[in-house]
Amino acid sequence: MCFHIRISSTLEEITERFQVIIENNTINFNPGDFNAFTFPYLPVITNKNPEKLQFYRWGLIPTWSKNEEIKKFTLNARWESLKQKPSFKSSIKNHCLIIVDGFYEWKWLDPKGKRKQKYFITVDKPFKKPFAIAGLYNEWISPDTGEYIPTFTLITVKAKGIMEEIHNTKKRMPLILHESIEKEWLKNPDLKIFPDVPLFAEPV
Repeated sequence: MCFHIRISSTLEEITERFQVIIENNTINFNPGDFNAFTFPYLPVITNKNPEKLQFYRWGLIPTWSKNEEIKKFTLNARWESLKQKPSFKSSIKNHCLIIVDGFYEWKWLDPKGKRKQKYFITVDKPFKKPFAIAGLYNEWISPDTGEYIPTFTLITVKAKGIMEEIHNTKKRMPLILHESIEKEWLKNPDLKIFPDVPLFAEPV
């Protein structure tokens, strides 16, 4: 799974990389490390507004949800079961790009799971930073307060390559999008082919 990411790029670098604009930004965003369980607002690009960089909160809240409690269980979404999970079915065609510079994962070093090594993983050269992870989004309105809360979930797939070695228990990794299909992910809700993206990992 993936619950810890880094965004070191400035908003100017992100907008230049993805050729988007920021409009009506009310989020005081600062680059840094982000923990999913704090439900941060992060930069995303949605298929609803592919020309804009927006800020959605990590932890998808489906339209039918009566409160926010579900967000604790929707930080990640398994690619293999997206269409079966009620939490994600209503957002299945709401594709977004989650903009990051890298993510963190831990490798267990012993069979009993008492010792682990933290790694920072990013895209290897010649890919540019920042890069995009595939996600789903929803725009939820609280039935109690009427508050508008845009939210997203990060899609994970079976680990492969160096991630299979690092994430050596559950063997999962984010669905990292090759630069060549970022726009296709936004346009095509039925996209199923994802070119591999070389990854680089370093212990931290």
